[in-house]
Formats: sequence, structure tokens, C-alpha cells
Amino acid sequence: MDVSVKFLGATQIVTGSKYLLNIDNYRILVDCGLFQGKKEDRIKNWNPFPIDPATIDVILLTHAHIDHIGYLPRLCKQGFQGTIFCTEASKDLIPMMLKDAAKLQEEEAEYAEHKHYSKHEKPQPLYNLKDVETVIPLLEGIPFEKKTVLTEQISFCYQYAGHILGAGILELFLQGSRMDKKIVFSGDLGRHNDPVLYPPKKIAEADFLFVESTYGNRDLTDEDPKKELAKIINEALHYNGCVLIPAFALGRTQAILYYLKQLFKEHKISPCKVFIDSPMAMNTTEIYTKNKDLCKASLFEYGESPFDFDNLQYCHTQQASIQINDIKSNAIIISASGMATGGRILHHLFHRLPRENDTVLFVGYQGEGTRGRRILEGEAEVRIFGEFVPVKCKVTKLDGLSAHADCEELFDWLSAFNKSPKNTFIVHGEKESSEALAQTIQEKLGWNTFIPQYLESYQLFEGI
Repeated sequence: MDVSVKFLGATQIVTGSKYLLNIDNYRILVDCGLFQGKKEDRIKNWNPFPIDPATIDVILLTHAHIDHIGYLPRLCKQGFQGTIFCTEASKDLIPMMLKDAAKLQEEEAEYAEHKHYSKHEKPQPLYNLKDVETVIPLLEGIPFEKKTVLTEQISFCYQYAGHILGAGILELFLQGSRMDKKIVFSGDLGRHNDPVLYPPKKIAEADFLFVESTYGNRDLTDEDPKKELAKIINEALHYNGCVLIPAFALGRTQAILYYLKQLFKEHKISPCKVFIDSPMAMNTTEIYTKNKDLCKASLFEYGESPFDFDNLQYCHTQQASIQINDIKSNAIIISASGMATGGRILHHLFHRLPRENDTVLFVGYQGEGTRGRRILEGEAEVRIFGEFVPVKCKVTKLDGLSAHADCEELFDWLSAFNKSPKNTFIVHGEKESSEALAQTIQEKLGWNTFIPQYLESYQLFEGI
């Protein structure tokens, strides 16, 4: 059995996760994510896929974030017709995530045409809702820890990864004619102290390991995130402003709601309205409740939702969303997307960024080249809807709410392996963080590491 891998994304960047395994004549694509951030990366979404999608046998997904699943409709449109495996909770989430992504792309294309800020006469979405419908019948949900057979020689299993609901560490088992081998993909690993989800499961062995490095160069603050959240909110409300939180509808919004409920209950923040302006966040919260067995048991022990409270208001319509812009003080607004790349958050930023009394609070990773990253790094103005909007509000961040393991947590997870993999591929991280994690692994564990380039191939096994 000969095994090789081709890196089709998330190489020295954090988006576009795609790893193509060639196992003799059998092809497995691990993750199928959308490129986000820099234009030079986003343009890859529009290019023909590097190999014929019809030749891919199966896709194995680690979790339901768009940078891991967002290219699926495009791939199916180009000819992929195989099975798409994921965890059961991810199967609940993926249709919603893809439909939302398609809807946002359609709306953005229409708006760009209406406002004439696209260089194309007739801007087109990368894919539409009809394209998403071709993906959904191909999805097959697999329980955690259940070994699933693909061929006589290939099987796989998902282990709990934390990060978001349904996120899995992928173990791939190869039964060769001479020996058995194992390949592990970490996917995105969660925090040890996540308020909603359990920590990632430790893995004992792997012949080859693919590990994320989003925060490979950073130890996130040890400050109590609930305490810091209260401090930021109270300060904004004291100055008669509002707090705008760009938050991923899947994962971060649920964590924020959990903390807000506790803070209101403990009278740690001033009474105020909380608006959830993300239809997807509403649906996601219901799916979290449906899959509460994957959440910490203490969350639901009193029979009430950990994500709901009296002063919480959901914006079900676009009109309700627009009306929030008239609120000048004493409100918390949570909207998607988390990196301010699209969605309802854009019109909130359009109106809030110029207001000196308001605060924009980032609670998740901001990819290189994204609008969120540019705001966080202090740009005086940012372009929204074809116009340059001045940034006069207070801009801050809360690292403790990130869904990604930091450097110390990544090292702790890696240290659980009984022996070193033959090679460890450092993926899903910007260049500096990938290099930092590689150096830490080499110095403290003595392992071989490899930081791949986009479209690079690597021979894993030969004649096993």
C-alpha cells in the first residue's frame, strides 16, 4: 500500500482546510473548507479544483465551520458524488451553515451589483442555495468513537475535539499487507476551560500527525473571561454606549450567552437588552440543546437552557435587525460573522464604528486579511458596502473566549502521545504561529516537524 498527501489548503494560513490522501487508487479528502481573508487566498475558491473532484471517493470532515466545510457545494458542482462523513452533531449543523453561506453570497452579489462597487458587471455568488441542496443527501453522520469501515484496508474513527459542537479528531487506520498504520488529524482543538464543551480527548499514538497551529505562538490570557467580559460591558454602558460583538454563530455565541446569563444572575453587569441578530445563531443554539449530551453535564442539570434569559431578544427579521441601529445606549448586540467578512454584522459595524461611545468587542480569532483583523489592528477606516467608514469607537478583544487551544494547551495535548510520530505536519496557522509551534515541538519533544506549502505533496508510506 502506497500513501501520499497533497496539501490543498490551510498551509501557513488558517482557512481553506483540505488534505487529499491517495491510498493506492483510493482518494480521501479530509475537510473541504473555504479560503477566507486575503484576496490572494479568496481567489483560490474561484479557481478550478486542483484535481478532478469526480475522482475523490469520500470526504471526511472534522467539524462544521465554514473554513472546513464551505467549499463543499463548489466541489459537488464540479463533479464530486461520493459520501461525505462527519459526526452526527456536525450533520445537524452543516446544512444550516452552508445555506447561510450561500444566502450571504447571493445577497452580497446582489448588493454589489446594486451599489456598483464590484468590478464585474454582473457579480455572481460562489454558489447558491440550489448548489447546497446537492450536498445534503451525501452527508452521513457517525457517532464519536465508532470505527467505520471504508474499504477492507481503510477505516476511521472520530474522537471528541471540543472547539465547537460535533468537532472531531480524526483517526485513520490503514491495514497494510506487511503492517498496520495510523494517521491522525487533530482538526481544530478546543480550550481546556471551555464553559460549554469538554476538553479534547488525548490520543496515544500516530504514525503521522496533522496538527492545527492557530495559536501556536500564543498563550492566551489566564484572566477569568467572565470577569473580563463584565468589565468591558460595564465600562461601555457607563459611558452611555452599546457593545457590539462580532461572534461566530456556531460556538462563540453560545459561550457568550452562557456567560451573560451567569453575569446577569449574579448582578455583575448592569441590566440591559441583549440582541442576538443572527438567524443561524438561533438555530445553532437549538441544535446545541438537542445534542446536550456532548455539552458539560452541569449546564442542563436544572432543566433550563444555559443560553436563555429574560432580557434576551432575538431578531428574526431584517427589519428588526435594522431597528437596532437606532439604539444609542444600554444594549449588547451579538451578530455574525465573527471575522466581519459578511452577514448582518456589517450593517451594525457601518453604524457603530463612527460612534465614540460604542465598543466593538472581538471574542474569536481574526484571520489575516479579514475586516475584523484590520479593525483590531487599528486601521483608521475600513471599507463596508463600498464606502470607507471611520473607526472612532473603542475596539477591544477578549482572548479568553477563543475556541482554539493556545500554545500551552496544544503542547499539553501533544505530550500525551506515547511516542513520537514519524512526522508531524503543522497546519491551520499563519506562518509565524506554525513556525513557533514547530520549534516548540522540536525543542521540547524532539519530534520531526514539517510545515507544508500550498499544493505540496508528501509521501507518507510506501509498500506497507
